[in-house]
Amino acid sequence: MLIDSHCHLDFEALAADRPGVLARARAAGVTGIVTISTWVDKFAEISRIAEENEGVWCSVGTHPHNADQELHIQVADLVRLSEHPKCVAIGEAGLDYFYDNAPRKAQAEGFRRHIAAARETQLPLVIHSRSADEDMAAILEEETAKGAFPFVLHCFSSGAALARAGLALGGYLSFSGILTFRNAEEIREVAAFAPADRILVETDAPYLAPIPHRGQSNEPSFVRFTAEKLAEVRGVNLIEIAEQTTRNFARLFSKTGL
Repeated sequence: MLIDSHCHLDFEALAADRPGVLARARAAGVTGIVTISTWVDKFAEISRIAEENEGVWCSVGTHPHNADQELHIQVADLVRLSEHPKCVAIGEAGLDYFYDNAPRKAQAEGFRRHIAAARETQLPLVIHSRSADEDMAAILEEETAKGAFPFVLHCFSSGAALARAGLALGGYLSFSGILTFRNAEEIREVAAFAPADRILVETDAPYLAPIPHRGQSNEPSFVRFTAEKLAEVRGVNLIEIAEQTTRNFARLFSKTGL
């Protein structure tokens, strides 16, 4: 049993064959999927996907790429929408200095609002962080000092320093198909030292398909390949990784009731 803790079933590459995508996931032993919000203003669409499919949940949040376009979204809006019975997380939100599609000030402002919503609801905050390790660690430390909130650094592709900072604050790390890439040795080193009770697996589909599917459109059924690599890196078998990451998911995403 595996859980894809982060994908985007509303994105065109998956929406075009959503029934097939979900059927292949079930056939591959993927029993749970979280489809992650990138626009709060499109929450009705993403929540409907979760409503219509057993074993699928959703989140509510604004991706940092879109931060400046959703500054009208307030903490109260996130909290209210998160009351939907199948909404199990806040986000994804965070900092992306690689693309810088939104002004950094807007990214930080939006991110802090999402943190406040996670703190109030105690739903896990799904964090996107790319090329922003120092600022991300600083914000997490500063905001945690105001009051703890659950979080996961999704699609972990940062340095060991941010991993250790996040873990020290009680966060989780989620590994994607990047873990299988040949040039991802630093991420594999993080995956090796992360505590067993703080690791998750995901696809971030339709992006970042793992080897042997790299270059193709990713989908939840491919999470198995990331789990296999995580097992190899940690010196355990696939069954143990599947069981451990599923337990971790159930603990962090407790609203799923797993």
